[in-house]
Amino acid sequence: MTSEPPKVRSAVRAEIVADPRVVAAVVAAVHATVPAYAALDDGRLAEVRAIAAWGVDRLLHLWATQGTLGPADLRRVRGIAAARAADGRPVQAVLRAYRVAATVLTDEVAARARALTAADGLALARILLTALDTLSEEMATAYAATAEDLAGDRDRALRLLLDDLIAGRHASVGALTDRSARLGVQLPDPYCLLVAEPMTGGGPDMSYEAASGLLDALDDGAAALSTVRGSRAVLLMPATATGRVPALLDARAWHGCAITGEGLDRVAVAHRLAADALDTAPAHAHRPGRVLDDADAHVLALLAGHPAATPDHIARLVLGPLTDPEQRHLLQALTAYLDAGSATAAARALHLHPQSLRYRLRRVRSLTSRDPRDPWQRLTLDIARALRP
Repeated sequence: MTSEPPKVRSAVRAEIVADPRVVAAVVAAVHATVPAYAALDDGRLAEVRAIAAWGVDRLLHLWATQGTLGPADLRRVRGIAAARAADGRPVQAVLRAYRVAATVLTDEVAARARALTAADGLALARILLTALDTLSEEMATAYAATAEDLAGDRDRALRLLLDDLIAGRHASVGALTDRSARLGVQLPDPYCLLVAEPMTGGGPDMSYEAASGLLDALDDGAAALSTVRGSRAVLLMPATATGRVPALLDARAWHGCAITGEGLDRVAVAHRLAADALDTAPAHAHRPGRVLDDADAHVLALLAGHPAATPDHIARLVLGPLTDPEQRHLLQALTAYLDAGSATAAARALHLHPQSLRYRLRRVRSLTSRDPRDPWQRLTLDIARALRP
C-alpha cells in the first residue's frame, strides 16, 4: 500500500527545501542563462537568492498541499515587479529567469522521484504552469504601472535612476540604456560624478532643491542628473563640465570630489571613491579653485588601506605624462625636489641652475595639475613616485 500523494510530496519538498544546493543551482542557472542577470555581482545576487529560496519553498508547498497562489503571494510578486521596473531590469528577463528556475526545480524533483507517481509529476507541472501564467500577468501589470508612475513624475524618476546607478542596481549597460530611453534622457558618456557638500559639513540632510540648483548653475545644456546622499549632493554630468565645478563650489563655500575615469557600468565605484575621499581627506587637501579628483581619491583609498586600483595605476593617475620616457628629466627634477625639500638643494643635487630646476617644477605643475609646493599635492606626488614601478 502506497502513501497518499500529499505525504510523499511533503517528504520530497522537505528534502529539497533543506538542501541549500538547490537554491544555489537555481541562481547559477539564471546567472548563466539570462543575459540581464549575468552581470549581477554578489551583492545583487543575494536578492536573487532570497527570491529563489522563497519561490522554491512556496511552489513546493502548493504542490504538496494541492493549494493555489494566494493574495499574499500576489502582493509579493507585484512588489518584485515594481522593484524591477524601478531598477531597469526588463520584465521579459525576469520572466525568463522564472522559467529557468522552474526547469531546475523540476529536475530536482525528478532526481528524488523514488516514490512519486505520474500523478505527482502532472500535479507539479500543473502547479508550475499555473504559477508562471499568474506571475506573468501580475508582473506585467505591476511593471507597467510602476513604469507609468515613474514616467509621470520625471524628476523623481531621474533621481531614482541616479540612486540606482550609485547603488549598483543595474544588471547591464544595455538595461541602463533601455531605462534611460524610456525616460527620454541620454546619460553623459564620458561623465563626471561629483559628490559635494558645504565646507562646514556635518549638517542636516541636503535638500533635493539644493542639489538640483547646483546642477542648474552648471548650465551645461546636456543631460545631467542629481540626487542627494545625506548631507551631500551627487551630480552625474558630462565630463566637459568638470572645469566649471571649482568656481561653482567656491561660490557656495562647498568642497567636493569629481571622478571622471570610470565607465557607466561603474558609477557605483565612482560614487564610493568620491564619498570615501570626502570622508578621509584632511582639511588641507581642499584648496580654493580645485576639487579632489580621481588621483586624490585613489591615494586616499590607498592610505585608508582599501585601494581601489593597482599601485602602478595610482602612480599613472597622479603623475600623468611624467611616466612617459621623454619626461624622465621632469620626474628626476620632481624626485630631487621631494628628497631635498627645496629647489636650491635639488638643483645642486642634479648639477642644474636653480632657475632650470624651478622651470622643470613649473612643467611638472602644468602636466600634472599638482603643485609640489602644496603640502597635500606634494604628498600625493611623493606617494605616486614611490609606487611607480
